[in-house]
Amino acid sequence: MKVLLAVDGSGFSEAAARAVVKQLRAESNEVCVLHALQWQRAIPSCFAFARGATYGPQFCSAMKQARQQAAALVAGVAGILRDAGFRATTLIVEGDPLRAILGRAAEWGADLIVLGSHGRTGLDRILFGDISEKVAKQAPCSVEIVRTSNQDRTVAFGRLGAIDGDSVQRP
Repeated sequence: MKVLLAVDGSGFSEAAARAVVKQLRAESNEVCVLHALQWQRAIPSCFAFARGATYGPQFCSAMKQARQQAAALVAGVAGILRDAGFRATTLIVEGDPLRAILGRAAEWGADLIVLGSHGRTGLDRILFGDISEKVAKQAPCSVEIVRTSNQDRTVAFGRLGAIDGDSVQRP
């Protein structure tokens, strides 16, 4: 089975990765770890007002750093999956997470999409959206949305950077 695991570096994504390891048999599943890099969230808001000759190099530096962080994120998650016996590849897509997830699932022929839910409600949901719900409604395959308890919501993938020295693979 082909499993698309969408991660964003949050505790919710960590719970989704744990669910894949816990619920699926490693020998019969291939996992693609996907991260969608959104520039409007990756670049500091101060750049919205920047001007002058220093803006370009600073912006390029921030973009480079965001790409490096994304590469470390997907490599760390893939490392955990490989340690559990899964065949895992990684992919970083620049742009809208919804389009990235749905596009890769359709292109790759995914049988299952696994992602964490932030559980946003009210104003947060209006402002930030609910990617997991939109994926579930529009996906070309089955979708598992992993929820976490309130205490797990503060956990993040920050500690994963040194787990696996893989470079980013683009299938």
